[in-house]
Amino acid sequence: MQMILYILLAILMFGSLIFIHELGHFLTARLFHVTIYEFAIGMGPKILSWTSKKDGTAYSLRLLPIGGFVSMAGEDEESDDEGALSKKPVWQRFIITAAGSVMNLLAGFLVMLILVSSMEYLGSTTVGGFREGAMSIQTENEDGLMVGDEILRIDGKKVHVYYDMSYKIMRYGTKPVDITVLRNGEEVELSGVVFPTIEQQGVLFGNMDFSIILMEKSVGSVLKTSFYQSVYTVRTVLDSLYDLFISRKYGLEQISGPVGITEIITNEAQTAVEKKDSSGLWSLFIMLAINLGTMNLIPFPALDGGRLVFLIIEGIRRKPFDPKIEGYIHGIGMMLLMLLMFVVIFKDIFMLFQ
Repeated sequence: MQMILYILLAILMFGSLIFIHELGHFLTARLFHVTIYEFAIGMGPKILSWTSKKDGTAYSLRLLPIGGFVSMAGEDEESDDEGALSKKPVWQRFIITAAGSVMNLLAGFLVMLILVSSMEYLGSTTVGGFREGAMSIQTENEDGLMVGDEILRIDGKKVHVYYDMSYKIMRYGTKPVDITVLRNGEEVELSGVVFPTIEQQGVLFGNMDFSIILMEKSVGSVLKTSFYQSVYTVRTVLDSLYDLFISRKYGLEQISGPVGITEIITNEAQTAVEKKDSSGLWSLFIMLAINLGTMNLIPFPALDGGRLVFLIIEGIRRKPFDPKIEGYIHGIGMMLLMLLMFVVIFKDIFMLFQ
């Protein structure tokens, strides 16, 4: 019974993220008086549906909680409807298309602000002590960190908050890395600082081997931590895509689809119940919300980012694309995305029985 509740929680989390995304499209389409045929949460056959007598819009709940859509007149075809999306100015269509992802990002940022505000203390970027066997500590022969060092840059990249610092060590600390610190009021350059490494699912990560000094909250520190932690969550998503498709650091085994994410949500829910601490579950919600918003802005056909590319080109050319050709391109993109999703779902199901 408890497992069923956890699965329902996962479906609710998926559904809320999809609802927030589609609500962004829906509200901006309404704002610009676009004719809307259907506002649907989920894909596949309809479970529930209600049609507004006022404007004819159908509001539907569909069987599969893996997506959703707002069906609008003139979206992928020519239409004589006065409220057709294709008849609206480019800037209005751009806002409508981008609004779903923006809503997801805003939701992630807002929950991040609430989560950070609820913490008793915030992490700093100042070294407070070293763990047993630490490798990054200053020695007579090699550069390293000292207690009291405030880390400013890692591998030449500026550090703002604890999350940012720990992520950079995880990403770049697999090899000796240059670090700039503030030590006794002066900037000091440390060359070739070494961190221990850990391997997870065949991927090597740097491991932070020191503790940090906690700092008390203030309005400024909460806002700063929330902002940069959200920004670097976006960066994490982009880095993951780079590592997957360009550097090939990750393989398909590191990708999780709806089944794998449901398992992760279930585990986090169990942990929240056992420890009476739901922060891990809310952190997962933030990651999923920002992930969904960022992924949808990637310039790939069928995604919102792909549609934005066509709108930008149309704005430059001052001439729209042939709706049929654009529709074919998005159709091919959708088939490729669905193929990837089915492969990932099959992999996730296979892994459940390992």
